[in-house]
Amino acid sequence: MIISASRRTDIPACYPEWFMNRIREGYFCSVNPFNPKQVSRISLRPEDVDIIVFWTKNPLPLLEYLPELDSSSYLYYFQFTLNDYPKWLEPGLPPVSERIQAFIELSESIGPGRVLWRYDPIILSTETPVDYHIERVDLLARKLGPYTKRLTISFLDFYPKIMGRVQQIEEDRGIKLWDIRDSDHQDELRRLCLAIGNIGLANNLDVVTCAEKLSLEQFGILPGSCIDAGLIRRLTGRDIRSVKDPGQRDQCLCAPSVDMGVYNTCKNGCIYCYANAGQKAIQQNLARHSVNGPSLIMG
Repeated sequence: MIISASRRTDIPACYPEWFMNRIREGYFCSVNPFNPKQVSRISLRPEDVDIIVFWTKNPLPLLEYLPELDSSSYLYYFQFTLNDYPKWLEPGLPPVSERIQAFIELSESIGPGRVLWRYDPIILSTETPVDYHIERVDLLARKLGPYTKRLTISFLDFYPKIMGRVQQIEEDRGIKLWDIRDSDHQDELRRLCLAIGNIGLANNLDVVTCAEKLSLEQFGILPGSCIDAGLIRRLTGRDIRSVKDPGQRDQCLCAPSVDMGVYNTCKNGCIYCYANAGQKAIQQNLARHSVNGPSLIMG
C-alpha cells in the first residue's frame, strides 16, 4: 500500500506531530471527502506500507522525525514544491532562500533521488509573465540541480473554487491572469516550454508534467507521475503495478494510493490552491483538529 501525505494538505509543514502520532499508533482513519460518514481504518504498520509519498512546500517541521521513520523501516520520498512567487501568491511560506536551504539539507540527508522538485503551478499574469518564469526556473535549477533528479511542472487550472480569488487578485492588484493553454498564447507556451526543457538538459534534470493535457514531448518534457510506480519499484524493490489511480483526474498517471489528508486544512494560504475553499472553511476545520486524533479532523 502506498500512503500519500498528502495531496489535500501540507502534512510535513502543518501537521508533523499528528502524522508521527499516527505512525506510532500504527493506523489512521480515512474519511471520504464526499461522504463524511464513510470512514476507513488504514494500517500504517511498516509491513503494510510500501512507501510514503510526502507532498510539501516546507519540510522543515518534519525533518526532526525522519530518523524515527528510518529506524522503524519506513520508506519514503518527497514531492517538494519550490516556486519563487511574490508573497501575495504564497503568503504563508518562509522566504525562498530558507526553502532552498531546506531542499538542500533534505537531499543531503536522504539522497537526490528521493527529493523531487515541483515548480507548479505555473501562473501567467502581468506580474509573472513568461520571462519571470524562465528567469526563476533557471536560477532555481542551478541551485537545486545537484540535489534532485527530476523537475515536475504544471500550469494553473482555473477551477471554479479558485475563480473568486483570481478575480479578487485582479481587482486588488490591477493585474490580469491568463491560461497559457489558450490558443492565443501558443507563442508564449512554446517559448516557455523550450526554455524549461533546455534548463532541464543543462542541469541534468528529467522534466515531466503533472496531469497535463498538453503534449510537450517536442521540448523534451514528458508526461510524468508523481506517485511513480517505476520510481517506487526502484526504491523499494517491490512489485508495484503501473496502473492508474481511478480516483484521480483523467490526465493523472499516478499509481493508486491512500491519502492521509483532509481538504480545507492547509495553513500555507496559497491563493491558487485547489484544496482549500477559503479561510472560513480552514478555520472551522482547524478547530476540529486534535494532534492525537485518528483522523486529521475529528467528526
